[in-house]
Amino acid sequence: MAVFRGTFLGLVVVTLVVSATLSAAHLEGFNFGSVGSQGLFPEFYQSSCPQCCVNDIVISMLQRAIEKVPRVAASLIRLHFHDCFALGCDASVLLDNSTIIRSEKGAKPNVNSLRGFEVIDEIKAKVEEACPLTVSCADIVALAARGSTVLSGGPDWVLPLGRRDSITASAEASDSDIPAPIPLLSALITAFERQGLDETDLVALSGAHTMGFAKCRLARKSVCPGGGGDNTTAPLDVVSPTRFDNSYFKLIVGGHGLLPSDQVLLTGKGRQAAELVNTYAANESLFFQQFAKSMVKMGNINPLTGSKGQVRKDCRHLN
Repeated sequence: MAVFRGTFLGLVVVTLVVSATLSAAHLEGFNFGSVGSQGLFPEFYQSSCPQCCVNDIVISMLQRAIEKVPRVAASLIRLHFHDCFALGCDASVLLDNSTIIRSEKGAKPNVNSLRGFEVIDEIKAKVEEACPLTVSCADIVALAARGSTVLSGGPDWVLPLGRRDSITASAEASDSDIPAPIPLLSALITAFERQGLDETDLVALSGAHTMGFAKCRLARKSVCPGGGGDNTTAPLDVVSPTRFDNSYFKLIVGGHGLLPSDQVLLTGKGRQAAELVNTYAANESLFFQQFAKSMVKMGNINPLTGSKGQVRKDCRHLN
């Protein structure tokens, strides 16, 4: 996932088969992850805005968005990652430039790369119609990341809610804290440890690269197709780029990881990372379980709760 910098430029979804149960974003047997951390809990909107309704709106809007622009599923997972790694999971990444805000959208890891903002805007507008000034943009980003995973064939998880939106942003934090796709495992581990995440989380969350595309200028030249210059893109998972599955790890085991930060999970000086790559390549269920747990853990990075921050009416601007 470090890994996420400059990646996830696209996703092609050929077929979306969505059942009524899935549209509620809770698949029986796929509710992995701990709850109640950092003052967050799944039933946060039960009385103020019934969670079933919030989830229904998110899934409905995501279905339409992914059908229209398939790569947005990968983009929304990446958006959650970039939000959480800079200041915490507080929707600071959504703020536009203003007289008092220097937007994180202009930071090096995000500029001309991070996408999905319009989808968040559309979801927020619908949620505001149902429950004005109740559901935070930060929670909508987290819900959209989960929904994008589920709609692409990946795991569901119990999602703690109750985040509030920040009243500031930090392009500097984005530049310093979002890890680059470099072939140095120790640096990737350190970047994750600064956020309270460990080597297991690094490997599991990197598995989100089972979807999306990356520019060849960021990729291993032996893997990225020739021609077209550095702006040529290639799928992060050439086997099944339309599905959230474990093919990403199988490709790494075969020496075909697209990004240096992908392949180094196997070849770097970290026995645990290499063991996990092999485990997830052999057992998709174990990968799904850990990915869900790690997404919950990442979603708990420094949230604003209680009276801190605000619930924005417009995710791009302060109230």
